[in-house]
Amino acid sequence: MGTGEHAVVIAGGGPTGMMLAAELTLAGVDAAIVERRAEARLEGSRAGGLNARTIELLDQRGVGERFVSQGQVAQIHRFGAPLDIGDFPTRRPYGLALWQRRFEEILAAWVEELGTPVLRGCEVTGFAQDGEGVEVALADGRSLRARYLVGCDGGRSVVRKAAGVAFPGWDPVSSWLIAEAQLRDESEVGKVRRDEKGVYAIGRLDDGHVRIVVRDEQLTRAAQPSLADLRGAMRSVWGTDFGVHDARWISRFTDVARQAESYRVGRVLLAGDAAHVQAPMGGQGLNTGVQDAVNLGWKLAQVVRGVSPERLLDSYHAERHPVAARALRSTMAITALMRADARSEALRDAVAELMRLEEPRRAMAGALSGLDIRYDVGDGHPLLGRRMPDVDLVTGDGPRRAFDLLHEARPVLLNLGAPGAVDVGPWADRVRLVDATCEGPWELPVLGAVPAPGAVLVRPDGHVAWVGDGDPGPRALIDALGTWFGPATGPRVARSRRAALSSWFGPAAGLRGLPLRAAPDRD
Repeated sequence: MGTGEHAVVIAGGGPTGMMLAAELTLAGVDAAIVERRAEARLEGSRAGGLNARTIELLDQRGVGERFVSQGQVAQIHRFGAPLDIGDFPTRRPYGLALWQRRFEEILAAWVEELGTPVLRGCEVTGFAQDGEGVEVALADGRSLRARYLVGCDGGRSVVRKAAGVAFPGWDPVSSWLIAEAQLRDESEVGKVRRDEKGVYAIGRLDDGHVRIVVRDEQLTRAAQPSLADLRGAMRSVWGTDFGVHDARWISRFTDVARQAESYRVGRVLLAGDAAHVQAPMGGQGLNTGVQDAVNLGWKLAQVVRGVSPERLLDSYHAERHPVAARALRSTMAITALMRADARSEALRDAVAELMRLEEPRRAMAGALSGLDIRYDVGDGHPLLGRRMPDVDLVTGDGPRRAFDLLHEARPVLLNLGAPGAVDVGPWADRVRLVDATCEGPWELPVLGAVPAPGAVLVRPDGHVAWVGDGDPGPRALIDALGTWFGPATGPRVARSRRAALSSWFGPAAGLRGLPLRAAPDRD
């Protein structure tokens, strides 16, 4: 028996699912989250922080300070040695130490403000899709009808399995228990121990409990670990369990690394841990998932609203699959570097020497911080496909930051030349045109200084789809508008193309001989 309809049903209300829900709601799409937890509060602190790019994405939606104010600014990345991004050209040249539990609380409050419905105490158990939509089955026998279903339901994703998507990768070779508990003997609190199999530590939380990370000899995640398992693991590493008691959360994680072969099967998509899993070392999991959501959200919204053809969704896999593949490789390398056997120590020392050199340090820090991500949108200006810098602008409404223009999750054509130099034409109802000036050099993390553009077309996720620098000119702009924000139709198309060409080359009579056709739908 059906219980309702939504444009998009999101299976899973963790960081990825909530971020996707926020993106869809901002874009005017009816989305609902189905979350098996009856209460919003997360058990255990879980992941430990946000990287610089994730903070920037939150800044793009105008909510970054909500999170930064609740965490601790820090240089959080290591790759054989600490990686400082303090010199990177970004307003957020750091990571944020913020437990996932608190991150989810703030994110949930924002989703509630936006009015996105969350069905708690429910779990997706399967689905059936056809050419019109997806019938989503719930554990209690009810069902939901949606045009699209997105699986954000974790590494054991029911949605991924039901879709028949392969999940290849590397089996685990190491396992750990992680717990939050109390100790009678706190002599080891604040200390770190290494051996040939990994790193172990006990750290103090701010509520009187401690967080314990200790080696576990069990490689499977099938059984939920018990307090007895935790005590035995602690004794094997430290020779004592320090009188551990009142464990409020115990979990097991391994260094398994897997990635879905496809992020899309028809009207079903995958994001976050449902699409890729890896060990928590390096802090890539949560951040990659949130960034998946921001890449997918605006594309899915445009398809749902009929603005763009369904093939736009293929760019989600094309862009995000390589990013997650690199994150998995980085995490595997970090895990190997953390071991304390003689060979690993020699490797770690060699890598640390490399990381003290400027170019390797910038390259690896750019990768782990997410600030160097580039999507393949074509060749040309160095900005193409990269994040739009949060430059200071002067607009007709006064001083603005570039990220201020993205708060509504809409694309922006930023004209930095003479007023009227570029035009969005028939895309005016989809793309915001802003005339502005920008003083000072343009700089990108890792790359450094780049030529100042005359105009920039920025996607809702903050990545640059087109750069106007006099060449290639308006044809490329019209193609970019059509590719990313849907085909233009009607009599305004020819007028728009003629106006754009005239703005760049003048009202020459020879323009009458140019082909004036609508921008094609690109595969």
